[in-house]
Amino acid sequence: MADQKKSTQNQDISPSGGKDHSRIISIARTGPCLDTAQLNQLEQCFRKWATDSPRADVRFSRCRILITFLLIRYTGAKLKEVLAVNPFTDIDVQNHAVTYGSSGPETGVKPRTVHLSEALGTEIQELIHGPGFKEKTGRLTDLDPGFVRRKFYERAAACGFDKELGGPEAIRRARAIELMQGNLPLPVVQQILGHMSASLTSSYVTFSETDIQAVAKRFMEKESGRRTSARNTFFCKVTNIVNADIQSLIEMITLDGHSIITVITNDSVKRLGLVTDKWVIAEIKAPQVMLQSGDVSCACSVENRFKGIVTRITRGKINTECIVTVSDSLQICAVISSAGSWISGLKQGDPVRALFTAVSVVLHLN
Repeated sequence: MADQKKSTQNQDISPSGGKDHSRIISIARTGPCLDTAQLNQLEQCFRKWATDSPRADVRFSRCRILITFLLIRYTGAKLKEVLAVNPFTDIDVQNHAVTYGSSGPETGVKPRTVHLSEALGTEIQELIHGPGFKEKTGRLTDLDPGFVRRKFYERAAACGFDKELGGPEAIRRARAIELMQGNLPLPVVQQILGHMSASLTSSYVTFSETDIQAVAKRFMEKESGRRTSARNTFFCKVTNIVNADIQSLIEMITLDGHSIITVITNDSVKRLGLVTDKWVIAEIKAPQVMLQSGDVSCACSVENRFKGIVTRITRGKINTECIVTVSDSLQICAVISSAGSWISGLKQGDPVRALFTAVSVVLHLN
């Protein structure tokens, strides 16, 4: 346990696993806080504690503190804001959102609405409509803030963390850092936290000279990757979305002006949050790319067609890999059967058309 505490105190909160993040959080000056894994561990500790009692009245009391923790954990609200929430008027169970400041003691403060995940919104809805809350018409907990803090400290200690790291204010700050590490724009984090200015939100983050150089290098590499386009990977902007009953047709344009069309399910459109002008990455597997001689007209129903020059051929007994250069920044790789006289006669420098259907295009968020 002691080692775990020490690790929490000294460890920088920074991107892990080599993932691309736009921010590197340096805690040398901002102080220690729990990371995402530790926050999840603390959440599981709260959940187990909330149900681990044979007495219904104790479970109900703990349930109210669990809701308080979940709202701070996922909305970054202040403890006094959460304790002022009326669960029956301030929590929108249909749209999965909570409004702070509409029924609190502070005057002159504009209410703000923070969205919850559908799963969390549904869970809170079930809790507040369970036994005990039905007779409750006042604020969320009617608990003493000092008592709530003590329970938060106890749960943090039960996880082996320094108790201060489990306090409501520390969890709020950890949530802010978590959101910024997730590349959520600073103004959005500011609105979620209810900060009056972005400077208050940005005070959670400090950058050393090394941090700044690392961020700049990552951005330049990412930008370069967009412009040079790895084989069969296209950085595209959505130009049009045609919705149908089951699937949607997505029209896109690459950085160098080539048109790409894909067809994906409506669920995928919603999950990816696709809208016009959004940037995405379109990927096509090499075996799904067909080749046609550039000397003949492209008389087929394939939606995506690129005219280029064969710049490399690697022949195998079963398949042949062809690299087709479309432009200075765009190459397409095709893996096709080695059988056939036309393929056997294909050579470097020949004009060809690379073709692939709309259903073969897979989209990824940038």
